[in-house]
Amino acid sequence: MSTIDTWVGRHHERAASLPGAALPWLLRRRADAIARFAELGWPTTRLEPWRHTSLSFLEQHELQAPESAPHPAATLAAVRSEFGDGGHWLVFVDGRFERTLSVLGGLPAGVVCTPLSEALSKHAEAVEAAFGTADEAASPYALNLALCTDGAFVRLARGTALGAPLHLVFIGATGAADTHLRNLIVAEANTEASIIEHHLGGGSTLGTTVTLVHTAQDARITHLKLQQQDATAIHLAQIKAEQARGSYFASHSLSFGARLARNDIHTRFDGEGCETLLNGLYHVDGRRHVDHHTLIEHASPLGISREYYRGLVDDNARGVFSGRIIVAQDAQRTDAVQRCDNLLLSRMAEADARPELEIYADDVKCAHGATVGQMDEDALFYLRTRGIDEIRARQLLTYAFAAEVLDRIALASLRSSARATLLARLPGGALLEELL
Repeated sequence: MSTIDTWVGRHHERAASLPGAALPWLLRRRADAIARFAELGWPTTRLEPWRHTSLSFLEQHELQAPESAPHPAATLAAVRSEFGDGGHWLVFVDGRFERTLSVLGGLPAGVVCTPLSEALSKHAEAVEAAFGTADEAASPYALNLALCTDGAFVRLARGTALGAPLHLVFIGATGAADTHLRNLIVAEANTEASIIEHHLGGGSTLGTTVTLVHTAQDARITHLKLQQQDATAIHLAQIKAEQARGSYFASHSLSFGARLARNDIHTRFDGEGCETLLNGLYHVDGRRHVDHHTLIEHASPLGISREYYRGLVDDNARGVFSGRIIVAQDAQRTDAVQRCDNLLLSRMAEADARPELEIYADDVKCAHGATVGQMDEDALFYLRTRGIDEIRARQLLTYAFAAEVLDRIALASLRSSARATLLARLPGGALLEELL
């Protein structure tokens, strides 16, 4: 049983062995976090942000480590073969850093990429400043802070650039029923990096992941997340960015796995001239459930935000998008666009789309919209008149619907990998690839 008391007891059992157990500030934050989790419990549909995605079933859900899984080295090799960018690789297996599988290569001077478990001793002050608290966190992310075992710590000194992508690979193997990971990305002024999160395996486990991004003036950070966990996994993730003057933050969220996947993505403009792109694609089938819950806070003038999500929903699955853009009174000359479109591939599929604009300034340019629908019969008829059979025509239109999201991914290796992953999931994808 996964009752609240069970999780509190789990925290007490693990506290002494968690990384940073000797640090007073971290002990206090972990204690506050587990207290907040105990107070809130698992979210239910009575909470507005969770109205479509209740986690109350976790009160009765028995977590089990996978009985069998491919060896992590084989899983990693398959992923690396899809990317021709070389790059730097930090690999974590069942929530713990795996040195033998990680390859960092030569990092530029001033760039730190290291496991969080090691950074807590080697870069303690920087970690403390970036670690975050559970004061306003939803209960799953408070639990993450209380129990996190590892993750990545990335710091870019002023004026540095990470030329090759940094891959953070999280593999669920056979050693844990629950994993909790925390990534800290600190980008000082005039820095640039592309960071890719891969989530693989997992079995019937619960995994929480929190990624905190701090971008200083004129920093440019691109964060790409590819979630391909087993169809029985539960994936709860938060990405939270704080942007200083003139900074750029792009988030690409590609959700192709897990029984239940929840992605909370939040960025805040704390200086003039910030820009963000939130771009997402999800494909759900069977009885799976995926939820993207986003928040963009325009707290300063001259901000630009673009938000585009598309969902392919098949069988008895459900896709959820809830996006909110807040434009503060002082955030004049804001330019914001928000869009979510869903394609239902079966009669029983369900999609919920809820875009929101909350505007308190009077000199802004903002737009939002959402659609939920089935295949365009006119487009289908057009392709059939060109000699393409109905099955192949449906496949082409399905891929074309998703391709617009993939085209926004500037990194060619990830764009190619995401395309291959999507085609592998679509019925007849191998034949479809021959037409593209």
